Amino acid sequence: MASKKQPIVKGSNKKKGDAPEKKKKVKTHYTQYDLRNEEQFSLLDAMRYIRAWEVGQKPMTIKYEMAVKLSGLKNGPVVRNRIRLPHPVKTDFRVCVICPPDSKYAEAARAAGAVLVGEDDVFDAVKDGRIEFDRCICQIDSAAKMNKSGIGRVLGPRGLMPSSKLGTVVVDPAKTMKDMVGASEYRERMGVVRMAVGQLGFTPEELSRNVKAFLESVKKDVARLSDKISKNMTEVVLSSTNGPGFPLSGTMKDTNSRITERELSGP
Repeated sequence: MASKKQPIVKGSNKKKGDAPEKKKKVKTHYTQYDLRNEEQFSLLDAMRYIRAWEVGQKPMTIKYEMAVKLSGLKNGPVVRNRIRLPHPVKTDFRVCVICPPDSKYAEAARAAGAVLVGEDDVFDAVKDGRIEFDRCICQIDSAAKMNKSGIGRVLGPRGLMPSSKLGTVVVDPAKTMKDMVGASEYRERMGVVRMAVGQLGFTPEELSRNVKAFLESVKKDVARLSDKISKNMTEVVLSSTNGPGFPLSGTMKDTNSRITERELSGP
Protein backbone atom coordinates (compact mmCIF):
# COMPACT_ATOMS: atom_id res chain seq x y z
CA MET A 1 0.00 0.00 0.00
CA ALA A 2 1.44 3.35 -1.06
CA SER A 3 2.22 5.76 1.74
CA LYS A 4 0.46 9.10 1.85
CA LYS A 5 2.40 12.18 0.84
CA GLN A 6 3.39 14.54 3.61
CA PRO A 7 1.30 17.73 3.52
CA ILE A 8 3.19 20.83 2.50
CA VAL A 9 2.86 23.92 4.65
CA LYS A 10 1.34 26.73 2.61
CA GLY A 11 3.73 29.55 1.82
CA SER A 12 6.95 27.52 2.29
CA ASN A 13 8.83 24.52 0.88
CA LYS A 14 9.09 22.86 4.24
CA LYS A 15 7.34 19.57 4.98
CA LYS A 16 5.39 18.90 8.12
CA GLY A 17 7.65 17.76 10.91
CA ASP A 18 10.74 19.68 9.68
CA ALA A 19 12.57 21.82 12.25
CA PRO A 20 11.38 25.46 12.22
CA GLU A 21 13.71 28.05 10.74
CA LYS A 22 15.53 30.32 13.13
CA LYS A 23 14.31 33.89 13.03
CA LYS A 24 16.86 36.52 12.16
CA LYS A 25 17.94 38.51 15.17
CA VAL A 26 16.70 42.08 14.94
CA LYS A 27 19.45 44.64 15.38
CA THR A 28 18.66 47.10 18.17
CA HIS A 29 21.76 49.25 17.64
CA TYR A 30 23.16 50.99 14.57
CA THR A 31 26.03 49.17 12.90
CA GLN A 32 29.45 50.49 13.87
CA TYR A 33 32.59 50.02 11.78
CA ASP A 34 36.23 49.82 12.78
CA LEU A 35 37.74 53.08 11.53
CA ARG A 36 41.22 52.66 12.98
CA ASN A 37 42.74 51.81 9.61
CA GLU A 38 40.65 54.29 7.61
CA GLU A 39 42.26 57.48 6.29
CA GLN A 40 41.33 60.65 8.18
CA PHE A 41 41.97 64.25 7.21
CA SER A 42 42.85 67.45 9.01
CA LEU A 43 40.43 70.33 8.61
CA LEU A 44 42.79 72.21 6.26
CA ASP A 45 43.33 69.21 4.00
CA ALA A 46 39.60 68.45 3.87
CA MET A 47 38.91 72.08 2.92
CA ARG A 48 41.55 71.94 0.18
CA TYR A 49 40.06 68.80 -1.41
CA ILE A 50 36.53 70.12 -1.13
CA ARG A 51 37.46 73.42 -2.75
CA ALA A 52 39.16 71.55 -5.58
CA TRP A 53 35.99 69.50 -6.05
CA GLU A 54 33.80 72.63 -6.07
CA VAL A 55 36.09 74.70 -8.30
CA GLY A 56 34.17 77.28 -10.34
CA GLN A 57 31.22 77.38 -7.93
CA LYS A 58 30.09 80.56 -6.18
CA PRO A 59 31.74 80.72 -2.72
CA MET A 60 28.60 81.81 -0.89
CA THR A 61 26.19 79.32 -2.47
CA ILE A 62 28.12 76.10 -1.76
CA LYS A 63 27.95 74.92 1.84
CA TYR A 64 30.26 72.89 4.02
CA GLU A 65 28.15 70.18 5.64
CA MET A 66 29.02 68.12 8.69
CA ALA A 67 27.75 64.66 9.58
CA VAL A 68 28.27 63.28 13.09
CA LYS A 69 27.66 59.55 13.47
CA LEU A 70 26.41 58.41 16.88
CA SER A 71 26.36 55.00 18.50
CA GLY A 72 23.17 54.05 20.30
CA LEU A 73 19.76 52.40 20.19
CA LYS A 74 17.76 52.61 16.98
CA ASN A 75 14.52 53.35 18.81
CA GLY A 76 15.99 55.50 21.59
CA PRO A 77 15.66 59.27 22.06
CA VAL A 78 17.23 61.40 19.34
CA VAL A 79 19.52 64.42 19.48
CA ARG A 80 17.72 67.54 18.31
CA ASN A 81 18.35 71.24 18.87
CA ARG A 82 18.94 74.67 17.36
CA ILE A 83 22.21 76.60 17.51
CA ARG A 84 23.40 80.07 16.56
CA LEU A 85 26.85 79.51 15.09
CA PRO A 86 29.67 82.03 15.63
CA HIS A 87 29.60 82.68 11.87
CA PRO A 88 26.01 82.20 10.61
CA VAL A 89 25.45 80.17 7.48
CA LYS A 90 23.09 82.07 5.23
CA THR A 91 20.06 79.94 4.40
CA ASP A 92 16.81 80.85 2.73
CA PHE A 93 14.07 78.97 4.52
CA ARG A 94 10.30 79.25 4.30
CA VAL A 95 8.28 79.57 7.49
CA CYS A 96 4.72 78.43 8.17
CA VAL A 97 2.85 79.96 11.11
CA ILE A 98 -0.18 78.29 12.70
CA CYS A 99 -2.29 80.95 14.41
CA PRO A 100 -5.82 82.40 14.31
CA PRO A 101 -6.09 83.72 10.73
CA ASP A 102 -7.60 87.10 11.63
CA SER A 103 -5.43 87.78 14.68
CA LYS A 104 -2.66 90.32 15.19
CA TYR A 105 -0.24 87.39 15.19
CA ALA A 106 -1.26 86.41 11.66
CA GLU A 107 -0.78 89.98 10.43
CA ALA A 108 2.66 90.22 12.05
CA ALA A 109 3.69 86.81 10.68
CA ARG A 110 2.77 87.79 7.13
CA ALA A 111 4.71 91.05 7.50
CA ALA A 112 7.74 89.05 8.75
CA GLY A 113 7.68 86.93 5.59
CA ALA A 114 5.79 83.75 6.53
CA VAL A 115 4.77 81.82 3.39
CA LEU A 116 1.71 80.18 4.96
CA VAL A 117 -0.40 81.55 7.83
CA GLY A 118 -3.60 80.36 9.48
CA GLU A 119 -5.16 77.26 10.97
CA ASP A 120 -7.52 75.31 8.68
CA ASP A 121 -5.64 76.43 5.56
CA VAL A 122 -2.41 75.05 7.03
CA PHE A 123 -4.04 71.78 8.17
CA ASP A 124 -5.60 71.20 4.74
CA ALA A 125 -2.33 71.94 2.93
CA VAL A 126 -0.38 69.50 5.11
CA LYS A 127 -2.96 66.73 4.72
CA ASP A 128 -2.91 67.25 0.93
CA GLY A 129 0.87 66.88 0.92
CA ARG A 130 1.53 70.52 0.05
CA ILE A 131 4.34 71.07 2.54
CA GLU A 132 6.00 74.06 0.95
CA PHE A 133 7.87 75.31 4.03
CA ASP A 134 11.04 74.48 5.95
CA ARG A 135 10.02 75.61 9.46
CA CYS A 136 6.69 75.55 11.28
CA ILE A 137 5.75 77.71 14.27
CA CYS A 138 2.51 77.55 16.25
CA GLN A 139 1.00 80.40 18.24
CA ILE A 140 0.09 79.08 21.69
CA ASP A 141 -3.65 79.85 21.27
CA SER A 142 -3.78 77.46 18.30
CA ALA A 143 -1.85 74.61 19.95
CA ALA A 144 -4.92 72.63 21.05
CA LYS A 145 -6.53 72.88 17.61
CA MET A 146 -3.25 71.88 15.96
CA ASN A 147 -2.93 68.77 18.16
CA LYS A 148 -6.48 67.69 17.29
CA SER A 149 -5.94 68.22 13.56
CA GLY A 150 -3.78 65.11 13.15
CA ILE A 151 -1.03 66.86 11.18
CA GLY A 152 1.54 65.50 13.62
CA ARG A 153 1.48 62.19 11.71
CA VAL A 154 2.75 64.06 8.66
CA LEU A 155 4.98 66.76 10.15
CA GLY A 156 6.44 64.67 12.98
CA PRO A 157 8.56 62.31 10.84
CA ARG A 158 9.81 65.32 8.88
CA GLY A 159 10.93 67.13 12.03
CA LEU A 160 8.52 69.99 11.35
CA MET A 161 5.92 69.49 14.06
CA PRO A 162 5.85 72.48 16.46
CA SER A 163 6.41 71.76 20.14
CA SER A 164 7.00 73.80 23.25
CA LYS A 165 10.09 71.70 24.01
CA LEU A 166 11.74 72.89 20.80
CA GLY A 167 10.60 76.46 21.28
CA THR A 168 8.27 76.43 18.27
CA VAL A 169 4.99 76.74 20.20
CA VAL A 170 5.23 80.38 21.20
CA VAL A 171 3.30 83.48 22.19
CA ASP A 172 4.76 85.70 19.47
CA PRO A 173 5.54 83.85 16.20
CA ALA A 174 6.91 86.95 14.43
CA LYS A 175 9.50 87.46 17.17
CA THR A 176 10.51 83.80 16.96
CA MET A 177 10.93 84.15 13.20
CA LYS A 178 13.36 87.02 13.74
CA ASP A 179 15.28 84.97 16.32
CA MET A 180 15.61 82.15 13.79
CA VAL A 181 17.60 84.33 11.41
CA GLY A 182 21.18 83.14 11.62
CA ALA A 183 20.25 80.09 13.70
CA SER A 184 20.56 76.53 12.39
CA GLU A 185 18.59 73.45 13.36
CA TYR A 186 19.84 69.90 13.49
CA ARG A 187 18.22 66.55 14.20
CA GLU A 188 19.50 63.00 14.48
CA ARG A 189 18.21 60.67 11.77
CA MET A 190 19.26 57.03 11.48
CA GLY A 191 22.01 57.61 14.01
CA VAL A 192 23.51 60.61 12.18
CA VAL A 193 23.28 64.34 12.95
CA ARG A 194 23.76 66.57 9.89
CA MET A 195 24.01 70.34 9.57
CA ALA A 196 25.54 73.02 7.33
CA VAL A 197 28.48 74.51 9.23
CA GLY A 198 29.86 76.98 6.71
CA GLN A 199 30.06 78.26 3.17
CA LEU A 200 32.81 77.71 0.63
CA GLY A 201 34.02 81.29 1.10
CA PHE A 202 34.63 80.82 4.83
CA THR A 203 38.20 81.05 6.10
CA PRO A 204 39.67 78.08 8.03
CA GLU A 205 39.33 80.08 11.28
CA GLU A 206 35.63 80.75 10.65
CA LEU A 207 34.89 77.16 9.72
CA SER A 208 36.91 75.86 12.69
CA ARG A 209 34.91 77.99 15.15
CA ASN A 210 31.64 76.77 13.69
CA VAL A 211 32.73 73.12 13.74
CA LYS A 212 33.79 73.37 17.39
CA ALA A 213 30.54 75.11 18.39
CA PHE A 214 28.45 72.47 16.60
CA LEU A 215 30.32 69.51 18.10
CA GLU A 216 30.17 71.01 21.61
CA SER A 217 26.42 71.52 21.22
CA VAL A 218 25.91 67.90 20.11
CA LYS A 219 28.02 66.67 23.05
CA LYS A 220 25.84 68.64 25.48
CA ASP A 221 22.68 67.22 23.89
CA VAL A 222 24.03 63.69 24.27
CA ALA A 223 24.94 64.35 27.92
CA ARG A 224 21.39 65.56 28.63
CA LEU A 225 19.86 62.25 27.57
CA SER A 226 18.74 59.73 30.17
CA ASP A 227 21.44 57.94 32.16
CA LYS A 228 20.07 54.68 30.77
CA ILE A 229 20.80 55.81 27.21
CA SER A 230 24.41 55.64 26.03
CA LYS A 231 25.40 57.61 22.93
CA ASN A 232 28.87 58.48 21.68
CA MET A 233 30.24 60.29 18.66
CA THR A 234 32.01 57.69 16.54
CA GLU A 235 32.78 59.57 13.32
CA VAL A 236 32.81 63.17 12.06
CA VAL A 237 32.69 63.79 8.30
CA LEU A 238 33.01 67.07 6.40
CA SER A 239 31.52 67.33 2.91
CA SER A 240 30.06 69.96 0.60
CA THR A 241 26.92 70.49 -1.45
CA ASN A 242 28.25 68.51 -4.42
CA GLY A 243 31.43 66.92 -3.09
CA PRO A 244 32.32 63.69 -1.26
CA GLY A 245 32.81 63.35 2.48
CA PHE A 246 36.15 63.48 4.29
CA PRO A 247 36.43 61.89 7.77
CA LEU A 248 38.11 64.39 10.10
CA SER A 249 41.01 63.51 12.36
CA GLY A 250 40.27 66.27 14.88
CA THR A 251 43.31 68.39 13.98
CA MET A 252 43.54 71.71 12.17
CA LYS A 253 46.62 70.69 10.16
CA ASP A 254 48.58 67.47 9.65
CA THR A 255 52.30 67.61 10.44
CA ASN A 256 53.18 66.44 6.91
CA SER A 257 50.79 68.81 5.15
CA ARG A 258 52.16 71.77 3.19
CA ILE A 259 48.83 73.55 3.00
CA THR A 260 48.57 76.78 5.02
CA GLU A 261 45.62 78.66 6.44
CA ARG A 262 46.51 81.69 4.34
CA GLU A 263 46.09 79.69 1.12
CA LEU A 264 42.51 78.85 2.10
CA SER A 265 41.59 82.31 3.36
CA GLY A 266 41.24 83.94 -0.03
CA PRO A 267 38.01 84.19 -2.06
